[in-house]
Amino acid sequence: MTTTLGEIMARFRRALQDGGVEDAAAETRIIIGGMLDLDRAAMVARPERPVSNEDEARLDAMLKRRLAGEPPHRILGRREFFGREFRLSDATLEPRPDTEILVEAVLERLQTRRDEPLSIVDLGTGTGAILLSLLAELPLAKGVAVDLSDEALATARDNAEALGLLDRFEMRQGSWFEPLEGLHFDVIVSNPPYIPSSVIPTLDVEVREHDPMLALDGGEDGLDAYRAIAAGAGAQLAASGFVAVETGFDQRESVENIFRVQGFILLEARRDYGGNDRVQVFSRP
Repeated sequence: MTTTLGEIMARFRRALQDGGVEDAAAETRIIIGGMLDLDRAAMVARPERPVSNEDEARLDAMLKRRLAGEPPHRILGRREFFGREFRLSDATLEPRPDTEILVEAVLERLQTRRDEPLSIVDLGTGTGAILLSLLAELPLAKGVAVDLSDEALATARDNAEALGLLDRFEMRQGSWFEPLEGLHFDVIVSNPPYIPSSVIPTLDVEVREHDPMLALDGGEDGLDAYRAIAAGAGAQLAASGFVAVETGFDQRESVENIFRVQGFILLEARRDYGGNDRVQVFSRP
């Protein structure tokens, strides 16, 4: 007898609840809807929809992975960010909603320059979500994605190709500004690793065991990346350019001081959806 969508959703929800998942209903929709390519309305409207034995087996395998602590979007291999879908890999962070605030801050600052051939560099690009979102909104802009990981860069390239942005997208492998000698940019943007090394063992299993350590570990105090970016940005920044970074919720003052020592001034600070300090924008005087 064929199992229906409603039956599978009910089974999923009960299993996730029993497994201690906080929002079992939402995660049921994410995983099942993502695997079957159904939006929420379609899932609600047709609970009697039959699910093939093959799809049921795939969903059961996904459920086991979720109960073992793997995050839903990791299981699906993709996540939406700024209205577009990005493929994930083992070498990339999931692009999260709070990072959209970084993209918004950059776009608002460039509102009057949308028709200029802007140059943007994304340091520690991961999936490329930040840079590619900016390129999609700025039709004449070109961008360089920098990352230490060749796997992350390959993922970013795949995402650029899927979004039709490959002609304005370039990759450079290396540490921060190292592969960018002689280049200047209107925008330097980064969501760097900012978690103190000692804190990483205390993180939730979903982060600790499934996000890449290279993208998490910010050194002893979590600020190593900001020191490197602030020290190198001045030589790479165009005259009217600016630097925009995401930070940890308790790092605003420390990051501002790091950039101030290197001759930058704070133009703007923004909070995330939870009311925590999250984005800072700097320029030269």
